[in-house]
Amino acid sequence: MAETDSSEAPPRSSRARRRRTSDDEAPTPAAAPAAAEPPAPRAPRRATLSSERRRLIRLRDQGSRVRPVFGRQAANRYGRIGRDGAWRRPRGLQSKQRRHYGYRPRVVRIGYRGPAAVRGLTPAGFRPILVRTGAEIEALDPATEAAVIARTVGTRRRLTLEDVARRKGIHVVNPIVTSEREA
Repeated sequence: MAETDSSEAPPRSSRARRRRTSDDEAPTPAAAPAAAEPPAPRAPRRATLSSERRRLIRLRDQGSRVRPVFGRQAANRYGRIGRDGAWRRPRGLQSKQRRHYGYRPRVVRIGYRGPAAVRGLTPAGFRPILVRTGAEIEALDPATEAAVIARTVGTRRRLTLEDVARRKGIHVVNPIVTSEREA
């Protein structure tokens, strides 16, 4: 009777046996050819901005910290009003919120707005551009613009778009695959 190695138990099913033998017999990958593609440019983490724009982004962030939460009138009274957090201007003739009584929630005013030069930019300073195709990604400027892949794009095409953006060195705002370099 042949003696078997007790450290490795035999597989329980034929499927497991097939899987194990294919893994064991897999050829080792050969060394990469010397004439490989040049490395793709690295996607910038921050946009290339002037010192003035950087200052305005800091100012916008400070304003966001002190900006009040604009509560809708009677949101505490009715669940259907306060649930979505949507703002509507108070219009009642005797409305205390419209008349800016101090114990009422603040009313939206233009003074709470951020600087116009950096309005709509991401916190990293990129201008987000909605893309659906590879041609739209190719047209972006990597220094100032970032790609936002549309939500209607499926997973397969999204992966190819992210690959195109990675090769061109374009920042993707909503990736599903994060590379080791970006993480």
